[in-house]
Amino acid sequence: MLPLAKSEIYCIFIQYFVLFRASIMASPDSEYLVAPPAPLKGRGAVTNLQGRYEKDERERVDDGWTHTDQDGEAEGAPALRTQVFEERAKTILTRNSSPDIPFGVSLNPYRGCEHGCIYCFARPTHSYLGLSPGLDFESRIYAKINAGELLEHELDKPSYQPEPIALGVNTDAYQPVERNLRITRRVIEILSERGHPFAAITKSSLVERDIDLLAPMAQKGQVMVAVTITTLDADIARTLEPRAATPARRLRTIRTLAEAGIPVGVSVAPMIPFVTEPDMERVLEACAEAGARSASYIVLRLPWEVAPLFKDWLAAHFPDRAERVMGRVRDMRGGKDYDSDFAKRMKGEGLWADMLKQRFDHAARRLGLNQRHRGILDMSAFRRGESAPKQPVVESPQMKLF
Repeated sequence: MLPLAKSEIYCIFIQYFVLFRASIMASPDSEYLVAPPAPLKGRGAVTNLQGRYEKDERERVDDGWTHTDQDGEAEGAPALRTQVFEERAKTILTRNSSPDIPFGVSLNPYRGCEHGCIYCFARPTHSYLGLSPGLDFESRIYAKINAGELLEHELDKPSYQPEPIALGVNTDAYQPVERNLRITRRVIEILSERGHPFAAITKSSLVERDIDLLAPMAQKGQVMVAVTITTLDADIARTLEPRAATPARRLRTIRTLAEAGIPVGVSVAPMIPFVTEPDMERVLEACAEAGARSASYIVLRLPWEVAPLFKDWLAAHFPDRAERVMGRVRDMRGGKDYDSDFAKRMKGEGLWADMLKQRFDHAARRLGLNQRHRGILDMSAFRRGESAPKQPVVESPQMKLF
């Protein structure tokens, strides 16, 4: 075989390049052609994506001077530390009328959440502060230090009528900073004093600290707790929810609460196709064995900036299945990354969403986790503070939470 001339080699190279380029262009939906940023240890987001209200767009460029260590982090770069800012909120109770949400009133002691769950639907709220829904959301936390004061004022209004309060549904009320600030603890003390029912949802074992308040309320039918467990795989959880309690620790929390007589449910959320979804039955079985009474699930939601943040996370941690995951997500969202329609946003639509529902319902029935009638909270014991004007309480309709 005669050796190839340089011109022939060049022509072959060009042909292969054109074929390679054509293969890429033939997949217009490909979102992972560029290598994603390296993840930060202990953080969920891999970028500090700008919020949608920012006027200027900034792009990070590698100038060749940055060297990374074996974990993919920049050598000599300072660690991203969590900053906590005190905030004096103007209001503390948030009301909603969304037909797909089983509560009408919620209370969130914090804005931002150090747990860093990459899928968190609350991430876009940091855009309203001029901050990033990415790393800023999990490292710049705003603590509503006057939450207790505002709650007392609200509950003591003559016009206030009791309705179960959902605690920590936007950002976790038991995230790490609560250990020192104890804002959530003060909120529960007030609810306990007033005989006001509430339900809390968390990924933290710190809720065990407040069993002395929760157990007596549970005996009166005034409280229930839901623990979110997305997967039993500790390695996946470490990147998906980096600063939340480990799955095993959350199971222990379910057992501890149940043994104290506190009704506990499990939220298997979100269901991420080909990542956490295969674990669903095992999660439900483990939670039932630990003492959970009820269960619910939500499929992955990607509103606003959560979509690009999640795609970057996928590319960084699951490059082998990133396209497949997003393809299945779009199967449940009418071909889009997200559909905000009330009838679809929690459960999705289509064949795969129907199959997921059937799997969940079958497992929940088999394990006795479909006993939602036990989750009704009693509002009859509500009373205002001693200094508040005495007014008759018109009991609101009882609600099932989680």
